[in-house]
Amino acid sequence: MSTAQPVIGVLALQGDVREHLLTLAECDVLARPVRRAEELAEVDGIVIPGGESTTMSRLLDVFELREPLRERLAAGLPAYGSCAGMIMLASKVLDGRADQHPLGAVDMTVRRNAFGRQVDSFEADLDLAGVGAVHAVFIRAPWVESAGAGVEVLARVPESASAGEAAGRIVAVRQGPVLATAFHPELTGDGRVHRLFTEMVRSA
Repeated sequence: MSTAQPVIGVLALQGDVREHLLTLAECDVLARPVRRAEELAEVDGIVIPGGESTTMSRLLDVFELREPLRERLAAGLPAYGSCAGMIMLASKVLDGRADQHPLGAVDMTVRRNAFGRQVDSFEADLDLAGVGAVHAVFIRAPWVESAGAGVEVLARVPESASAGEAAGRIVAVRQGPVLATAFHPELTGDGRVHRLFTEMVRSA
């Protein structure tokens, strides 16, 4: 990395963009919203926020960002996706819409809305590899149904009576310079996941 302070963009088409920008600003990086291809060209890493994955996918096409983003990811751009961002980074999406085309940055199959609808938010204490114990908030969250051989599993939902069908499910992964979580660290005030990502950007 040539600059001491990397520029990290947050895809600002829809979702909890502000929360990611605020959390990144505390990680000694320059955090900027990204809505155009020329803005994407200037970043050293990209965050794809939580939100509504089908809407975000459609807006990628409206703003003519899909191919520039796909090309930069294929070229090794570090990326972090939370919740809907995890869905966007997957290679395959289950229970998605027919016009939903993931970016294929992580060799994984993700099940959309796996934890249920908005009213079925779920919280759990996880052991996140490289970070430690985290309190994870899941809102209409996905989980990873299967992950390829090159994907490092960072966290699973612990086995507990309250976890139900979610117990043991993969909820955080890393493949090379790409990080994804099914939960929303940007909503809990815990900046450690973002710091992990900024270190990935610095070492890329």
